[in-house]
Amino acid sequence: MVFCSAVPGTIDERAINKKRVLNPWERNENHTLCLNSAKAIGCTVVNIGTQDLVEGRPHLVLGLISQIIKIQLLADLNLKKTPQLVELFDDSKDIDEVLSLSPEKMLLRWMNHHLKKAGYKKTVNNFSSDVKDGEAYAYLLKALAPEHSPETTLDTKDPDERAKLVLEQAEKLDCKRYLTPKDITEGSANLNLAFVAQIFQHRNGLTSDTKQVTLTQTATRDDVLLSREERAFRMWINSLGVESYVNNVFEDIRNGWVLLEVLDKVSPGSVNWKLATEPPIKLPFRKLENCNQVIKIGKQLKFSLVNVAGNDIVQGNKKLIVALLWQLMRFNILQLLNKLRFHSQGSQGKEITDADILNWANSKVKASGRTSRMESFKDKSLSNGLFFLELLSAVQPRVVNWKVVTKGEADEDKKLNATYLISVARKIGCSVFLLPEDIIEVNQKMILTLTASIMYWSLQKQPQSQSEMPEQSEASSMASDAASDVASEDGASTTAPSESEEVNSLSDSISNLTTDDATSNAPSTENGNGVAES
Repeated sequence: MVFCSAVPGTIDERAINKKRVLNPWERNENHTLCLNSAKAIGCTVVNIGTQDLVEGRPHLVLGLISQIIKIQLLADLNLKKTPQLVELFDDSKDIDEVLSLSPEKMLLRWMNHHLKKAGYKKTVNNFSSDVKDGEAYAYLLKALAPEHSPETTLDTKDPDERAKLVLEQAEKLDCKRYLTPKDITEGSANLNLAFVAQIFQHRNGLTSDTKQVTLTQTATRDDVLLSREERAFRMWINSLGVESYVNNVFEDIRNGWVLLEVLDKVSPGSVNWKLATEPPIKLPFRKLENCNQVIKIGKQLKFSLVNVAGNDIVQGNKKLIVALLWQLMRFNILQLLNKLRFHSQGSQGKEITDADILNWANSKVKASGRTSRMESFKDKSLSNGLFFLELLSAVQPRVVNWKVVTKGEADEDKKLNATYLISVARKIGCSVFLLPEDIIEVNQKMILTLTASIMYWSLQKQPQSQSEMPEQSEASSMASDAASDVASEDGASTTAPSESEEVNSLSDSISNLTTDDATSNAPSTENGNGVAES
């Protein structure tokens, strides 16, 4: 419930087990839902499991809660939520640079903007040592709320007394007390960041004029075109447990280092770290060397990288970056499912295909006594979400509360079902990053990853005999024809490498994706994607 309040819309409360007394299974489902939802908003939960939450291990629980609170506090520090932030930048600034700033850096920029106007001579570069004397806060509050900022605050020589006065002034702006005067004087970075974010939320002191808003609108329209893909890949990368944290995919991967980290996660041993340069990287050719190695490894993994060079990454070519990242995510999915390929019929080296995934889903639903059927991954009937709710119920019979499911006829009902099924999938243990819009619009690539994620969880948690896999009969042939529709739109084929034991072809639909197909085929708002194992 704390999660629902902190980050609205991430968890559908209908999926939460709310009985007064929960059995261990129900409690574990709630914890699983929490962790998978935390992944979906960008929290790093690689070293946290449900048992850690059950046992209440302080450092892990507090670490997770602090990440959730931080995301909530910094949620408005972007041009979409607060267009007035463009005031902090010159018109001549590259708008991509503006969009690439992390929330923390944007907050520092905002703070220094007002400090400069207030006559403060120093630059605040962090939320610890640079604010511990309280002077920066005194100047900031004087600039934002002069009616609550007496001169005595600036005249006070004692840092402890000044910190106390600063907090009293902030309370008059309705800022909650996240910290004590001692936290300020000792330079507690997390608490000071939360304090500044609170001030920003209650009084940011920014204005908007026609010129500024025009620039912002142009920026956000351009950003929206690829925001779904960017969001999906960002959350997926951060869920892998790489050391670097990605705030903006298109900017943060341009030096190649993050991509090398991702490659090392999904294909251990593929990166020659002796030839890589770790950030901060000042020399441009070092960035190019990193990116060239990324392209080289991608080709070794049989990615479709025709006419793609390392310099395209350095230059931030969004379309090509999306193409590369989609193939990386695809590669990750291939590995996960092919590790379970012994479940398929004829397990001696048999590859799991898109037809297998389609047949598996349909056979699961049919075996549960229901009549819904998915003809392909772009079947428009999937938009109401009912098939996936039936599939989830088939793999975990007690997980869906049918009393809260709608018929999915009206658009609002479709969204209710889509939102609910995403939370239910996370509740049983699926790592999914897609959004309700992906289901409603039947984004075939996202539908494929959702189905594959449910299949992966089911096969992993509930081992089946070979006979339980759908047989390669006439139905299989029909499914293969339907599933191949996903690939038929693009033509060029790129299959996963056959020489690696762990890497096989998941499906014709994925392996046939070309650079052009790697960008979303759905309307551009926000996107999510699908399967990753941390």
